[in-house]
Amino acid sequence: MKLAIRYANHPEDMKSYATEKLREQFLVQDIFLDDEINLTYTHVDRIVFGGVKPVQKELKLEGGKDFGTDVFLERRELGIICISGKGKVRADGKTFELNRGDGMYVGMGTKDIAFSSDLSADPAKFYIMSSPAHATYPTVLITKAQANPRKLGNPENLNVRTIYQYVHPAVCKSCQLSMGMTELEVGSAWNTMPCHTHERRMEVYLYFDMEEDTRVFHLHGQPQETRHLVMANEQAVISPSWSIHSGVGTGRYTFIWGMAGENQDFDDMDHVAIKDLK
Repeated sequence: MKLAIRYANHPEDMKSYATEKLREQFLVQDIFLDDEINLTYTHVDRIVFGGVKPVQKELKLEGGKDFGTDVFLERRELGIICISGKGKVRADGKTFELNRGDGMYVGMGTKDIAFSSDLSADPAKFYIMSSPAHATYPTVLITKAQANPRKLGNPENLNVRTIYQYVHPAVCKSCQLSMGMTELEVGSAWNTMPCHTHERRMEVYLYFDMEEDTRVFHLHGQPQETRHLVMANEQAVISPSWSIHSGVGTGRYTFIWGMAGENQDFDDMDHVAIKDLK
């Protein structure tokens, strides 16, 4: 298992970051590596996220010195969404089959967690996100059909999209983790615009389903002093609570969002009028 560490940043510090420094601190470029569990640990709310891509072998999620625990979920909970291929997740002896677009919630205290692909020629790519937890809730499979859909946007603003809530109170219980996937309609390019912040939660976006030459311009930073990161397929961005998180693509894309913090109220947002952005 590979683990990278990202430390928290003060918004005043970020104002001095040039492009390279901004990308170094907030962008994660290599998510899915063959036969690896490749994770990033951000000190923003102690979230762990990353990719699991079993090709030739089963991959086990383990604890150890990096987490100070014998098992990964000793004091954590876990969300999973399969973005490609088909595979299996084994959780304490029970096996769950995930197709593309299916997800899972795995409760605190689960000891044995392993990932495998059905076909090495078309390996599964599991995107995972974990937050600290205080209670144990049941482990559940959440197919795309079982996720809670919310349609938002309009064609005039180029932001027609469906938000699929997976790890969410409308679907299953969790301590603080929320996780879902947003698909844009054909002809729409903007996500989450008008944008917002939520001082009470951090967020991570994973952009995927993009062509090789497609890019997403992800808006970042405080509303009155924004920055942007140019992102390619299967890259993730860390968004602290003080930062907006919105993007526009040059072509088709989908993204997974994951949040953790003080509450799980999806609509608890501090909206920012477009005219006030700078």
